[in-house]
Amino acid sequence: MTTLASRTTSVLRSEHDTLASLVPTLTDEQLTGPSGASDWTVADVLSHLGSGAEISLAGFRAALGEAEVPGDGFNQSVWDRWNALSPQDQAAGWVRSDEALVAAFEAVPESRHDELPVKLGFLPEPLPFASFLAMRLSEVVQHGWDVRAGIDPAAALTEPAAQLLAEHLSGGIGFMLGFIGKPAEAREHAVVEIAKTPYRIVLDDAARLTTETLPATATFSGPLESAARLVYGRLGERFTPAGVEVSGNITLAELRAAFPGF
Repeated sequence: MTTLASRTTSVLRSEHDTLASLVPTLTDEQLTGPSGASDWTVADVLSHLGSGAEISLAGFRAALGEAEVPGDGFNQSVWDRWNALSPQDQAAGWVRSDEALVAAFEAVPESRHDELPVKLGFLPEPLPFASFLAMRLSEVVQHGWDVRAGIDPAAALTEPAAQLLAEHLSGGIGFMLGFIGKPAEAREHAVVEIAKTPYRIVLDDAARLTTETLPATATFSGPLESAARLVYGRLGERFTPAGVEVSGNITLAELRAAFPGF
């Protein structure tokens, strides 16, 4: 039986391969041009993903007992090194760094998937392996879109990535929306059903995604990938597909304000 960790690793591999096929084709102008992330160039995004992969791999190898836990200042030293690279070297470095991380995930046998905890420095307790992978998925899916949206504003998340990200956000990494959501930006509490899916976006004292059958106060009409981008602050007007609408006690503008992104 395929584990949640296996399914997540498979999507991480697909996301890597898709972006790795695009990055070598990018011109210098595209690398230094705007991405889908405000204030970041395409190369900035790739540097962020590449340095993140290097940091994640170091922590992951420590969790496996293959290396020492990185010391104080390790993360900053990695960021400083990547920030000093040229845009072209940031792009090439991302391919190598992310490939090494995905390959390390793929090397873990399924027999270990349910018993392997991984410590993240900013969380008080280790995460199950599947949730650790989901944290990387959360970064890769959204920032991979940032790169592609810098080239094509009509870029969308793939359906497998959107589906899996929603599954994780309504489960093991649900705390993420508590970090990035700003429910006070909504005029009143809202339960927004995402049409034709089991998911609801809840804005009350906190922000969360759930599959609970709560009474809906509003409806998000549009693909799940758009809703997934919404909660990560990546559904600005320029990047919103035709036909995406919100009806009920909250507007799309209020939802965008409640999920400003990062």
